Amino acid sequence: LSSVVSTKQAYTYGSETASIKIAALDFGIKTNILRCFAERDCLVKVFPAKTSFQEIKAWQPDGYFLSNGPGDPSVMTYAVETTKGILNSGTPVFGICLGHQILALASGLKTFKMHHGHRGLNHPVKNLISGLGEMTSQNHGFAVSKDGIENQNQVEVTHVHLNDGTVMGIRLKDKPAFSVQYHPEASPGPHDSRYLFDQFLGMINESKAIKV
Repeated sequence: LSSVVSTKQAYTYGSETASIKIAALDFGIKTNILRCFAERDCLVKVFPAKTSFQEIKAWQPDGYFLSNGPGDPSVMTYAVETTKGILNSGTPVFGICLGHQILALASGLKTFKMHHGHRGLNHPVKNLISGLGEMTSQNHGFAVSKDGIENQNQVEVTHVHLNDGTVMGIRLKDKPAFSVQYHPEASPGPHDSRYLFDQFLGMINESKAIKV
């Protein structure tokens, strides 16, 4: 489904003089995600879902974004392979919703179809790193499986749903990449999770400083 709703041609959003360039893979991206990046002095180039890593890399982005979107992530082998290439480049990566699931698959985890999906506002999520709770907006019918997470050393669970314990966020221990299952950009709110955009930009700025 993502390949159907994705843009047919690449386009940019934000100021051409922005200090940070972000390449976004469009699996069904929301405009407010682009606004959240533009507000933080980012120029985003949105690429069709099936764009190859080499084509995206040629734009020389400072970071990569894996967007939300519809459909079963386990059949999106093209997106998983592109994400593996992105991860191997060592450039910072941030994923939301379907992008979170794609990052998980590219990292060797599994996904599953939920019996009841998470829909609507005010879903309680706990940030396991800070210990703080967040009220979140969610809209998904698939999730990252817990099976196998405890048996590998590359991925850490960072957020969990307080109602059913499902995985709501992960980060890679050996690469600058993280993702969340919910929507920090939600226009009507809650806005508890907008810090994730700043966290991503902090990761990008750190990466750029190391390169310099």
